[in-house]
Amino acid sequence: MDKIVVEAKDREVIGKKVKALRREGLLPAVLYGYGIDSKPIVLNHRASSRILAKAESSSLIMVDLDGEEYPTLVREKQWDYIKRSLLHVDFQVVSMSEKIAAEVRIKFVGVAGAVANFGAVLITGLNQIEVEALPTDLPESIEVDLSVLEKIGDGIFVRDVISSEKITVLDDKDAMVAIASAPTVEPVEEVEVLEGEEGEEGEEGAEGAEGEETEK
Repeated sequence: MDKIVVEAKDREVIGKKVKALRREGLLPAVLYGYGIDSKPIVLNHRASSRILAKAESSSLIMVDLDGEEYPTLVREKQWDYIKRSLLHVDFQVVSMSEKIAAEVRIKFVGVAGAVANFGAVLITGLNQIEVEALPTDLPESIEVDLSVLEKIGDGIFVRDVISSEKITVLDDKDAMVAIASAPTVEPVEEVEVLEGEEGEEGEEGAEGAEGEETEK
């Protein structure tokens, strides 16, 4: 994994006044956690947004604060969803020698044979798994190969997707990640036609037609 570094500076402006920083092209953030008191910081918005927008919650990011690097995980990203722009970021400083819990995104790959060949419906139960590991051992994502779902009823569970001794799974290992479910068939309601009904309707229709011709 390539080393990811973002540069930061101490921030004195707090509260509602941070809006002025954003207008200046700066991104407010906070640094807290292992061996450090909570510290307000600021980053260059354009430079850091390119990196942070793609960062996962398990991505190790080095925050360079005035020449000193802090290993961190991004714990929260606040967004302006209208402008699609970052508003604020929380960085948690971590110890490189102590395990830490993090949510790791599930990335589905491959094609389920049960879906392609038998018309099964793919149902997913989780989109991330909580694990514990050293910061350097945290994966950015966990690939789940759907091709193992060969027939209807086949499933993938948490216990099936993580085998590394360096990673401890905190979620229920029996939790369902994905399953190939049988397609739902809507029952067709049959309408019973009583004997003689069709003939009566035909006669009434004929009489009506004759009456209309007479009135003309």
